[in-house]
Amino acid sequence: MSALVKYRVHEVAKDFGLTSKVITEILTKYATTPKNHMQVLEDRELDIIFEYLTSTNQMESIADVFADTAPKEKEKKQEAKPSAAEPEKQAGAPSPAAQSGEKQAQQPQKKEEKQRQPKAQPQKRVIDTSGVTINIEKYNERFEDMAGDRTRKNQSARGGKEKIKQKPGRQQQNQAQSNKRRQEERDRMQRLQFEIAKKAPVKVQIPDEINVGELAARMKKTGAEVVKTLMKNGVMASLSDVIDFDTAAIIAEEMGCKVEREVIVTIEEKLIDDTADTEEELLPRAPVVVVMGHVDHGKTSLLDYIRKAHVASGEAGGITQHIGAYTVKVNGSNVTFLDTPGHEAFTSMRARGAMVTDIAILVVAADDGIMPQTVESINHAKAAKIPIVVAINKMDVHGANPERIKQQLTEYDLVPEEWGGETIVCPISAKTGQGVDSLLENLVLLAEVQELKANPNRAAKGTVIEARLDKGRGPIMTVLVQNGTLRQGDIIIAGTAVGRVRTMLNDKGERVTEAGPSIPVEIAGMSEVPGAGDVFNSVKDERMARMLAEQRKEEQKNSGNVHKKVSLEDLFAQIQEGELKELPIIVKADVQGSAEAVKASLEKLTNDEVRVKVIHSAVGAINESDVMLATTSGAIIVGFNVRPDSAAKDSAARNRVDMRMYRVIYDCINEIEDAMKGMLAPKFRENIIGHAEVRETYKVSKVGTVCGCYVQDGKIQRGCSVRVLRDNVVIHEGELASLRRFKDDVREVATGYECGMQIEKFNDVKIGDVIECFVMEEIKA
Repeated sequence: MSALVKYRVHEVAKDFGLTSKVITEILTKYATTPKNHMQVLEDRELDIIFEYLTSTNQMESIADVFADTAPKEKEKKQEAKPSAAEPEKQAGAPSPAAQSGEKQAQQPQKKEEKQRQPKAQPQKRVIDTSGVTINIEKYNERFEDMAGDRTRKNQSARGGKEKIKQKPGRQQQNQAQSNKRRQEERDRMQRLQFEIAKKAPVKVQIPDEINVGELAARMKKTGAEVVKTLMKNGVMASLSDVIDFDTAAIIAEEMGCKVEREVIVTIEEKLIDDTADTEEELLPRAPVVVVMGHVDHGKTSLLDYIRKAHVASGEAGGITQHIGAYTVKVNGSNVTFLDTPGHEAFTSMRARGAMVTDIAILVVAADDGIMPQTVESINHAKAAKIPIVVAINKMDVHGANPERIKQQLTEYDLVPEEWGGETIVCPISAKTGQGVDSLLENLVLLAEVQELKANPNRAAKGTVIEARLDKGRGPIMTVLVQNGTLRQGDIIIAGTAVGRVRTMLNDKGERVTEAGPSIPVEIAGMSEVPGAGDVFNSVKDERMARMLAEQRKEEQKNSGNVHKKVSLEDLFAQIQEGELKELPIIVKADVQGSAEAVKASLEKLTNDEVRVKVIHSAVGAINESDVMLATTSGAIIVGFNVRPDSAAKDSAARNRVDMRMYRVIYDCINEIEDAMKGMLAPKFRENIIGHAEVRETYKVSKVGTVCGCYVQDGKIQRGCSVRVLRDNVVIHEGELASLRRFKDDVREVATGYECGMQIEKFNDVKIGDVIECFVMEEIKA
């Protein structure tokens, strides 16, 4: 029985123009007798009724039933209504005796009618149902809905039962005419709507960039029409060319379309909640501090003292540092320290756009003063635009001179507070603990001034401090939660890695179930090891997170980690477009005097449109740290009589950092000045073809010094230009006089082979020197 339609005995009888008694007798004969006319029939009972009534062989039985019931119905009619043949009896009410006599006279009449009925059967065998209105459509619909697959199978096995067809009567003819009029009206309305739609302007959604062919399809125009309109507007473009939104909007409006800007929602926008927090949602958070400074100036000693003095004692086995960050309490306030290897990790995080730290502590030894690495630390902190607190360490050492340190700090725009500046300077001793409490209190005060806040009541977001692969636990990463709260079981995505937080350990090695803003934790459960500095987000949809990770991997593969950098070739164009207001430069030279001279000369090139700013200058070869700073700051590296090491070269090529090497200071100044004025048009470019290491030297009379060399990379060509590098500092630049293998002159020597080389007019070659070979190539316009 269908669960949607209840079909009762009296409804079946009504649909066929029969009485409930006929249906009851059919069910009694072939199934179970129903309780009453309101009983709901099952599929099996309906099948029996429908098959019985639609079979022509059963019509005789129905006629018999009608014949039996006809006299009784006639009797009821006679009782209810007197016949027209007895008008005189209707005038007055009959007496009780007359009524009883009438009943007695009717009884033998009934018996006679019953006896005569079988003889008159041939005339009453066919039922005239023309006067009965049967809702055949309703029956057919219910038959299809309720009979089920079983009935259909039975019908197909018996040759199939046709639906009951009704002879078209006047009512059905009227219905057909009405339906025809309705259909005509409907068609007329559709034609009218189509005409209105044709006259209405087509709405076109256009993204920031669109293919001409795609634009034509969206406007429902031919490609030729769109190209023709583009040409009218002075744009020569084919169907496969891409045009910007403004051009496409002009063309679309000219062709009678209504333009809307298409907003493309990326997977990242759907997945990651980047809504800004309201002022009411933000709560104070602990400051994040990084300790920087020169080697052996006491960074590690300071961190060790803070850990021992400000972490609760009594823990089993003392304090074991499990992760590269930890939190200490200072006067009831928390301070988070990042235990990172100086500015290298600091800048690698900034290179990925993660501004992690709030305050930098610059450790300077009181007996040593400001050293080259200290200057790098200052420049990195300034580039990150975070406040610097100077800790003058080793105050307990003989010969400590804090006043000299303060004087040196002023040379780098760090003026102490007692001298009228804004830099907090704290004399301390990490060994004895002198001044450390004062330093921590100043950190808390500085944090209060900064009003550091975060919203703990949202999905977690933060930065990966460090990550490694553990043999037993799989990928492990240390993260710093910067906003929201991270909970155990959360799904997180960090760069191209996706996973679920299986376990969380705090800085004391204890298991925790949640971590709020400024709290560092170690997490296990990632699919792969993410990169240090990657931003992580807590999300809800793991499937979509994996899709985003795959998309990021594809983007990395396609882009090759390309960043938009400043180079001398496009410097003038960027100035003209107003994109560049400041030109950052890193200067490296062979001696301090040259570095200072180059820095001063370059900063004098500042004009109204662009300010030249030397963000870092130092002595020595160009290293990877310089390239990293240039990457995060968008700077150009200028090398004066120095060369980059192999790691720096690879990093510069990867990050598209422009490095310029000079031997004459005026060449450097003139080239950058010409680039700023838009006159830079270099005709030749230096192409380094190989490097060879000097492994032996031979003094030959009347010839000079001959070098026995091993080709490290590339190839050495006869007649090329060479530079002699000693510790990556250029000591000579000239031409190659001769190139030999054994006793034969050769045109070139490839990587991995040994050769003999002589440099023209230069004999001061020593074992361990590197000979860099290059050729000047003409740049085609």
